[in-house]
Amino acid sequence: MLPIQQFSAGVLAEIIRRQAPSAERASFAWQIAVGPAISRTTTIDLVDGVILVTARDAHWARAVQRGATTILPRMQHLLGGQAISALKVLRPR
Repeated sequence: MLPIQQFSAGVLAEIIRRQAPSAERASFAWQIAVGPAISRTTTIDLVDGVILVTARDAHWARAVQRGATTILPRMQHLLGGQAISALKVLRPR
């Protein structure tokens, strides 16, 4: 038997992947992948398969950098592996 968390994550990822590529689709996947705290304190752009993350400040930039090895596979799962090749944290504004 498959746990409900795995089942629901797979269904959600399939729904997201079926949507046309857009900034909104990437932002929605980002919110799911990182959770509410990091989502509120960062913005992303998806350029040529690279997620460019801009954080509110150095604290949140470090948080994203520390979690990059977890965040990147989540984003690849949600958007499709071929769509995302890397995650890059930009200097805070």
